[in-house]
Amino acid sequence: MKNLTCSMDFHVAHRPEAAALVYEDLRLNWSEFADSVYRTAAGLAGVGISQDKIVALAMKNSPAFLQLTYAISHLGAVALPLNYRLAADELSYIVDHAGVDLLIIDNELSHLSSETDRTKIILNENCLTDAGLLFNDTQEVPARAVRDGSDLYRLMYTSGTTSRPKGVMLTYDNLYWKNLDHVVALQLSAEDRLLVVGPLYHVGGAELPGLCVHMMGGCILLQRDFNATAVIEMIATERATGIWLAPAMTNAILADPSHMEFDTRSLRWCTAGGERTPESRIRAFNTVFPHTRYVDAYGMTETFSGDAMMLPGFEISKIGSVGKPLQFVEIEVRDQEGNPVPPGVDGEICMRGDKVTPGYWKEPDKTRDVFWQDGFLRSGDIGHEDEDGFLFLTDRLKDMIISGGENIAASEVERVIYEMPEVLEAAVIARPSEKWGEVPVAYVVPRKGATLTFETLDSHCREHLAGFKCPKELVLRADLPRNPSGKVLKRVLRDETNA
Repeated sequence: MKNLTCSMDFHVAHRPEAAALVYEDLRLNWSEFADSVYRTAAGLAGVGISQDKIVALAMKNSPAFLQLTYAISHLGAVALPLNYRLAADELSYIVDHAGVDLLIIDNELSHLSSETDRTKIILNENCLTDAGLLFNDTQEVPARAVRDGSDLYRLMYTSGTTSRPKGVMLTYDNLYWKNLDHVVALQLSAEDRLLVVGPLYHVGGAELPGLCVHMMGGCILLQRDFNATAVIEMIATERATGIWLAPAMTNAILADPSHMEFDTRSLRWCTAGGERTPESRIRAFNTVFPHTRYVDAYGMTETFSGDAMMLPGFEISKIGSVGKPLQFVEIEVRDQEGNPVPPGVDGEICMRGDKVTPGYWKEPDKTRDVFWQDGFLRSGDIGHEDEDGFLFLTDRLKDMIISGGENIAASEVERVIYEMPEVLEAAVIARPSEKWGEVPVAYVVPRKGATLTFETLDSHCREHLAGFKCPKELVLRADLPRNPSGKVLKRVLRDETNA
């Protein structure tokens, strides 16, 4: 019996008064949290939700989101968290492709459901802190459905940066092996207090380490929307021990001066990911939060997040690395024929283990395409391991720039650009060239008050890079387009460049 309510009931039995959830002025202990979950499960059963039904959640962060997640699992149904930043037709595609039986949607997001005729429930503001209020409290709580490791726990649709989103199937085995990996890597316990500011529809907010802290009996400190000042204040007032931050969130917090007003020494670690982290950002984080480990990490939705993490004590000596593989996942760097490459040689990062998805929902062909015959998942990311087994990210396969027959890793050019004090964010992409095939173009977000010209950029790059690698054009922007995990949407930039 693998359901989420199994671990919930354990904590109710052993520490019912311990804090389980904090949200604004609401504080729920394990007994109170369980009560809300079971009333929610009863209500869901009353509207026809049962084993293997799919319940989609188009919701911002709230206690109701977590209560529904637990209740759906209790019934043996499958949760499908939806990116509420999608357009209505994009959301409709996912809902229809997945075969959703019930859509639960925040009132402020109800416009997103206009393109679908699926059965839906609108979650009003009064229900944000207690999803059980959606339903009739007189319903009897159903018995816990029996689930085994291969049963589907969750569907999570990829952000679809190059094509239609794919539904990643995540099982209970995927969940619990991922949790065990994160418990060991981050040394989690019932004393942990995880501040969740990333959206719960995303694998970073929900699972890095996310509900793993709940499994250990710890407390989740939840914020509905990200605000840098509010994050810093809550770390101090609630004595948060851990947090996951997307790249743009980290930048905003480092730029916020309020960190000087609060005591943030309780924060033991910050997990990060979504893109290759510039060394300048890691060093800046260590300056602002000297008592906190910046745990650069690597993972995918398809692997339930967090396949490699930086080891304690190596944050500086191996800066630029995302660490070593965790205990229960294998990582190999392979060439395009599937052969492992030696240390120091770039290749495609591939993964195998019990936390890796069995495949894509209703997409057998795409599932076959993404796995080697020996079960290793192809990530589409390029990287290498050094002689000590530390993993370094280089680029996405599709982001390599080929100029005059020479390969240019966009991330290498970005690393050099990030060394400039005028630069807040940078992305390098290819622009078609009749002479060279492709040439690099730099998209840069300058720091507030800074001035950056192409001549300054070109001079700096030529000090550190071969001439053919230097950007041939500079485009200044107020921000960079990103997907929910924080990865820069280079497809959007390419479309702009080629328009």
